[in-house]
Amino acid sequence: MSGLSRFLPILAWGASYDRPALTSDLVAAIIVTIMLIPQSLAYALLAGMPPQAGLYASIAPLLVYALFGTSRVLAVGPVAVVSLMTASAVGQIAETGTENYAVVAALLAFLSGLMLLAMGAVRLGALANFLSHPVISGFITASGLIIATSQVRHLFGVDAHGDTFPQLLASLAEHAGAINPATLMIGAVTIGFLLWTRSHLKPILRHHGWKARSADIAAKIAPVFAVAGTTLAVWAFNLIDQGVRVVGEIPSGIPPFTAPSMDFALWRELALSAALISVVGFVESVSVAQTLAAKRRQRIVPDQELIGLGASNVAASLSGGFPVTGGFARSVVNFDAGAETPAAGAFTAIGILLAALLLTPLLYYLPKATLGATIIVAVLSLVDFGALKRTFAYSRGDFSAMAATILFTLFFGVEVGILAGVGLSICLHLWRTSRPHCAIVGLVPKTQHFRNVKRHDVLTSPYVVSLRIDESLYFPNARFLEDKVAAIVADTPDIRHMILMCTAVNHIDASALESLETINRNLSDAGVTLHFSEVKGPVMDRLITIGFPEELSGRIFLSQFEALTTLDPDFPATGTIAEPLSAPHRIS
Repeated sequence: MSGLSRFLPILAWGASYDRPALTSDLVAAIIVTIMLIPQSLAYALLAGMPPQAGLYASIAPLLVYALFGTSRVLAVGPVAVVSLMTASAVGQIAETGTENYAVVAALLAFLSGLMLLAMGAVRLGALANFLSHPVISGFITASGLIIATSQVRHLFGVDAHGDTFPQLLASLAEHAGAINPATLMIGAVTIGFLLWTRSHLKPILRHHGWKARSADIAAKIAPVFAVAGTTLAVWAFNLIDQGVRVVGEIPSGIPPFTAPSMDFALWRELALSAALISVVGFVESVSVAQTLAAKRRQRIVPDQELIGLGASNVAASLSGGFPVTGGFARSVVNFDAGAETPAAGAFTAIGILLAALLLTPLLYYLPKATLGATIIVAVLSLVDFGALKRTFAYSRGDFSAMAATILFTLFFGVEVGILAGVGLSICLHLWRTSRPHCAIVGLVPKTQHFRNVKRHDVLTSPYVVSLRIDESLYFPNARFLEDKVAAIVADTPDIRHMILMCTAVNHIDASALESLETINRNLSDAGVTLHFSEVKGPVMDRLITIGFPEELSGRIFLSQFEALTTLDPDFPATGTIAEPLSAPHRIS
């Protein structure tokens, strides 16, 4: 993309929009609209908002994303994790069900949108890479547990509340004696039906001759049948008189214009929550978009996705909604239904708008237990304890970050949980890179390749020590390298030259430069000449800028082989085979 189409991707795909694409987008929009109606109502319930807010949050954001987004199939709207974060943030400021609660939720979406737009303006699309997968996986697992537990109250028909997992469990236990049997029956039947359709409906439909794509879509829109069936049951059997709680009257009409609050003290209070929602929402959305784009050999532009999501959240805030992002389930349905362009999202928005205008009276008898059951089944797929086992087997450090994220999220809330996970990940990164892997290397016989003397049978010079540094050099590991070099010199009495092999060094900061200057002086005092080999161009440019090569006691060689054969002209004839400490089992 170039020119104006870079900022308005609709100009790129819209120029070639044709009748087949229109047909595909309309079909996909009808299917996604059917799926989104109960899902939007359910996530509004999770966010603590009135049901119609879920519909409103699925209209304007879809229209705006069609203008600014780069994914052809991403469906923007309320999602489980962001709805939970919204409830957690807004619930600390306003009471659920009040007018002020909706005002604060809209402001949260507005602030989140502004932050995403700002990040897009300065091209921070690479931000998605700064949240490690273990932290995101742990956060989503813990959030899934909290979300599922929070919806049990709707299955029980009780007023249990809490922001953390223990609080929710304690509140549910406290209200256990007030469980409504009819409500519990509706919730249990709905969960059973949804689980059955997930695992059995598609194979049954395939057995009866349905195409795989059609059977898969039918299984995904099963919540619509649950909503219709339970709503009809409540109306037919007058279950309201038996204590079954229903959605009640949902106002019909178009989304209202809601100007953001100008209470800047409230802005400051919501700033951290808005930032976390922005980052988590963007990471979730861009992951979904990239996965689906890869299947069609398309690409998305993360920087522009920030703009698209930011504008969508601003649109949600101005139309009675709450924070939104790209949803996995609805995007997959959109993809499977054959959506060709973001126009499918715009058509879906029109479908949701028609539902808000015409269908809301039919939802009066919709039991909240059905919506709670829909959420529970949807989020249980997010819970992945198997990832803990896999991560533990591979990396104890990543396991620690993942486990800490889960525990902090469960016991202290979603904001504390993700902050703890990110903080621990940063600390682990600093710890790992503060002790970079360094290896004395030797020449593989009859080649010009160098490998670790502890892993391979290689030739080494009695006078030249070659030290390969497998990490960029910066302030946490600068002193470590000084100590490493000093220890090698002390243990090698015949050493005349030391070569620092910089194949893996991509950056040297000011602290590391000072350490290199110190190493150079100390080696010179000890009668040892310091050399470098295989220094990368950008690193070399910076070293030249400050005149480091002139201060160096030795030389900077283009290759390690050139360095060793120059400093020891008789090598490899003078070389000796270094005894590896372990049998070579991988290249290093």
